[in-house]
Amino acid sequence: MIAYTNSQISKLIDEHVHSERDRKILKRRFIDGVIFDNLAEEFDLSVRQVKNIVYKSEKLFIKYLK
Repeated sequence: MIAYTNSQISKLIDEHVHSERDRKILKRRFIDGVIFDNLAEEFDLSVRQVKNIVYKSEKLFIKYLK
């Protein structure tokens, strides 16, 4: 598996995720390592909503990580 720097991950998220809220959530999850429960509280969403945002967005940009 290839290791990516936080700046590479951040750039990829910025380029491919259009929602500002979703970009913030993804960066907090993948760069800062914040767990779903804490993200839900931070962004005033349910845990299920946060998981859906993360999983949908993962699918969107994971193809660019190859």
